[in-house]
Amino acid sequence: MKAITSRDNPLYKRLKLLAGSAHEQRRNAHALLEGLHLAKAWLDTAGQPETCIITEDALRHDEARAIVARIDAHRIVTLPEALFTSLSNVVHGIGMVLEISKPVAPWPQQVSQTCVVLDGVQDAGNVGSILRSAAAAGIGQVFCAPGTAGAWSSKVLRSAMGAHFLLTIHEDFASAALIERLALPVVITDSHGAQALYDCDLSVPCAWIFGNEGAGVSGVWREAVTHRVTIPQPGGMESLNVAAAAAVCFFEQCRQQRTS
Repeated sequence: MKAITSRDNPLYKRLKLLAGSAHEQRRNAHALLEGLHLAKAWLDTAGQPETCIITEDALRHDEARAIVARIDAHRIVTLPEALFTSLSNVVHGIGMVLEISKPVAPWPQQVSQTCVVLDGVQDAGNVGSILRSAAAAGIGQVFCAPGTAGAWSSKVLRSAMGAHFLLTIHEDFASAALIERLALPVVITDSHGAQALYDCDLSVPCAWIFGNEGAGVSGVWREAVTHRVTIPQPGGMESLNVAAAAAVCFFEQCRQQRTS
């Protein structure tokens, strides 16, 4: 194991910049996974991290030690608690962060399996929740259009709870270019004059489009729509949170495909 004790250490300065800047988290080829759950999920699905940063106190924690035992020794760096604080976005967490290389997937020539398009979903918690629901529903691909919160930001990673490692995620694409590659129906939610979700045939694959929390789906996607669906709300609310709406849609599709 290596030990870092100085704030002037180049590795520490680089990690601190990445941890503290949403802009850096979007543009950087690396991401930081904080906490034991994300560390274990990465090891279970993707293998070794670039670096494991762990505090001396965390090394006394049984679960943390079990995770460290799975990581090559030359990848492990220890930090005193005082330095780790600048890398952490979690209150009262166990002091462990994995630095990973973001998985990069080739741009698909054609999309024929159910996918999700996030069209300017700005709230990181919503993005993470949608990713988590998509992974749970067995959806393989997510496309994050410009204006959507960075998929590999700290907040999205925490909210998604490891869903990233079960999905292929594409970011910052041109919507028109994706539309040309979609070989399946395009479905949006719409609270006005749309078909009830439960009356729509979802037994076949589709592209789910979820738009900005305030403005909704952008014009380019509205022009590409095959089905507009509404989620019946007998309680009288005007609309659902976008992450809640996505979960309802995904699992209604799961239900139909299970019984078809």
